[in-house]
Amino acid sequence: MPGPGGGEFQKARHLIRERGSPAQLCIVARGRIVLNETFGCRPDSLFFLFSASKPLVALLVHKLAERGELALDDCVAAHWPQFGQGGKQDITIRQVLQHRSGLPVVRGMARDAFAMTDWSASVRALEVATPSFPPGSVPAYHVLSYGFILGELVQRVTGAPVREVLQSELLGPLGLRDSYLGLPAGKWHRHVPVAGRGPAELATQLMINRPAVRQAVIPAASVSATAYDLARLYQALLAGGELDGVRVLRPETIRQATSPSSDGEVDRYLNLPVRWSEGFQLGGERAGHTRLGGGSGPMGAQASRTTFGHNGSCVCLGWADPERQVAVAYLTGCLVSRSAGARHMAAVSDAILSEFS
Repeated sequence: MPGPGGGEFQKARHLIRERGSPAQLCIVARGRIVLNETFGCRPDSLFFLFSASKPLVALLVHKLAERGELALDDCVAAHWPQFGQGGKQDITIRQVLQHRSGLPVVRGMARDAFAMTDWSASVRALEVATPSFPPGSVPAYHVLSYGFILGELVQRVTGAPVREVLQSELLGPLGLRDSYLGLPAGKWHRHVPVAGRGPAELATQLMINRPAVRQAVIPAASVSATAYDLARLYQALLAGGELDGVRVLRPETIRQATSPSSDGEVDRYLNLPVRWSEGFQLGGERAGHTRLGGGSGPMGAQASRTTFGHNGSCVCLGWADPERQVAVAYLTGCLVSRSAGARHMAAVSDAILSEFS
């Protein structure tokens, strides 16, 4: 097993330092932390995960299914009747988990983002929305709708706010004390601002750095965490749902959540062939597509096809490779173009993976 001074870890460190952005990198190999390093920040600095947040709300839904409080093939409207309007009455929970409900955006990306700090407005918009694609027909990445549909479902089934359910069912039992869905006001002094230079990046910076956004409950985007916590979450998934003697999910539930639901299909929103599961992106080549990650995706060209994780706007990334028994979290505050960000993430991932080949 490599130690923290391994040559390729040095290459990963160099790639991260070269960027000049605050960052954290945590690597767990076969249950042991082999690297936990900060770059221009503190070990307890909290990063905005963007879409690397999505697996947490997906895991909550899988946990409710594990307990029999819902079934993945239930229609969403069976638990949330107001959702069943406008051709959405037959959309299933599984289709949402797989990004196949036909609702990648609700009113357009700009309007969805403008309303994302208002839970009630976002939910009402979903209730009256009409699918952009026939439900179940194609994968189309659910940018913000993913979290609001699954989050409202969790609240309808449990009768409790999704933030509280996440804390009581996953974060608390796993001892992840530096992970929050919506940054508490008392932790604001620990947040890492995002920063970029281009027009699109500056607009994102202005939006995301607002306290109203960082503190809002946006399950598809607004988890704030440390790399240590995120890597430990993925280690728990590698270990069949258990961490430090505490079990939060059954191994068969994790197998369900990480089994491919899309393989070779082009995602109709991203215009890329993404390998989706029911809550995660999966490793594996994106043959013929070099726009993001050099044709491999942010988890790297060396990632096994069983690797699962989630990229967050090419700013933050968490993943686990079951074949190598490696879990990684790489969190930054660096906003760049998606193509440049994905290439960087892929390079860091491959530098790490080469230590375990």
